[in-house]
Amino acid sequence: MKKIALVYGNFNILHPGHLRLLKFAKESSDYLIVAVNSEKLTNGLNLLDEQTRLESIKATSFVDEAFILNENILDYIKKAKPSIIVKGKEHEQKTNPEENILKEYGGRLLFTSGEIGFSSLDLLQKDFEINNSFINHASEFLKRHKIQKEDLISYVNNFEKLNVLVIGDTIIDEYITCNPVGMSQEDPTIVVTPLSNKKFIGGAAIVASHAKTLGANVSYISVVGDDENYKYTKKYLKDLNINTTLYKDHTRPTTLKQRFRAHNKTLLRVNHLKQHYINKDLEKEIIKNIKNIKRLDLIIFSDFSYGVLTKKLINKISDFANKNNISMVADSQSSSQVGDISKFKNMDIVTPTEREIRLSLNDFESGLVVLSKKLRKQSKPKFIFTTLGSEGIMIYNSIKKQLLTDNIPALNNNSKDVSGAGDSLITCSAMANTVGANIWQASYLGSLAAAIQVSRIGNIPIQKEELLKEIRKL
Repeated sequence: MKKIALVYGNFNILHPGHLRLLKFAKESSDYLIVAVNSEKLTNGLNLLDEQTRLESIKATSFVDEAFILNENILDYIKKAKPSIIVKGKEHEQKTNPEENILKEYGGRLLFTSGEIGFSSLDLLQKDFEINNSFINHASEFLKRHKIQKEDLISYVNNFEKLNVLVIGDTIIDEYITCNPVGMSQEDPTIVVTPLSNKKFIGGAAIVASHAKTLGANVSYISVVGDDENYKYTKKYLKDLNINTTLYKDHTRPTTLKQRFRAHNKTLLRVNHLKQHYINKDLEKEIIKNIKNIKRLDLIIFSDFSYGVLTKKLINKISDFANKNNISMVADSQSSSQVGDISKFKNMDIVTPTEREIRLSLNDFESGLVVLSKKLRKQSKPKFIFTTLGSEGIMIYNSIKKQLLTDNIPALNNNSKDVSGAGDSLITCSAMANTVGANIWQASYLGSLAAAIQVSRIGNIPIQKEELLKEIRKL
């Protein structure tokens, strides 16, 4: 007997969370039916009409059948008797009226948040699509939010009016290019010979560099070691004409991340760092320094959980920003350590990865939208950009009477190095939002900056003209 699964909902904007749920439903059954709520059932509270929502579901390869639902879902279930109904994990602790009907004929109700690693880009990729550029613009997103090329150009040109402060952990990225010799005869180890090495500025320092080369007047504050990488950092930022204050901490080295690469692949990463918090005297010096900056429009917290941004420091700077009407954004990365994006309160934008938002909330089951709602309740950011790697970003908008969520697919499917994507995303998005772009325009500019950044190896500051060149292609 064929096992039939049913999924139903509005599907206003088909985002990666929906695709994960549909994938799970299909894998749990032989035949998947999706019921899309009609405009009558939703009282017209949808951005897209019912036919457009239906077509987006039909275009998904997991779905065997889809239709517009015009009747009460319980009446449909009684008639159709699906073997399984699949709902999001957030419904598991709620009352589910379908359950009693399913029990009558032996059906089952399943809950899922989907597989975290699922990539919707593979699913949606057109088999014979030819891209003349490494950038693929999200035309549907642009159309949905009436985003015009001229407006984006205007916002980028206005970056020069901004006074930006970046504070956080400095990182030096060293790429060591190797020649693979082969396997060791003594033990199962790959043997390589280093050929060349190249250093790049990273961490909060690349955020400051992006902001400067995109046009803003930038101040940068960080804590580094008393070593050669301190000198490298100071000279690099001075050459960019960034107003830089680097505090030396003799108890830590400047964080160095080495990547050993061969044939355009990273074989091994070695991190040289200390993660203890800075002392109280340094906290006081930093706070005093910030209060002496005469004019600020935007503060960017770039946190890698290496000890610079203590909770006290974050709270003091946040209070100062709130009193002086200064915009604030934050990125707290947790690639190989535990960070906490929720410690940044009342930010305009936060940009966690899915893993980071789950770690912060200690929630590894809820769907993406539910995670955003929980983070919004806990730390009250206005906008949340959950970065999803090859799936792009999901945007959560807390402003009432506007679209709650939307997503931008990754705009570069041929990335060479993804390590700096988040830094360029938050820098460009934050600056755009501060000069007046709405969140959809700002997120698109940030995604475009990230697409440019991942097209090359190593963190290289994005030039204003690079960004404008891609915008003009719209």
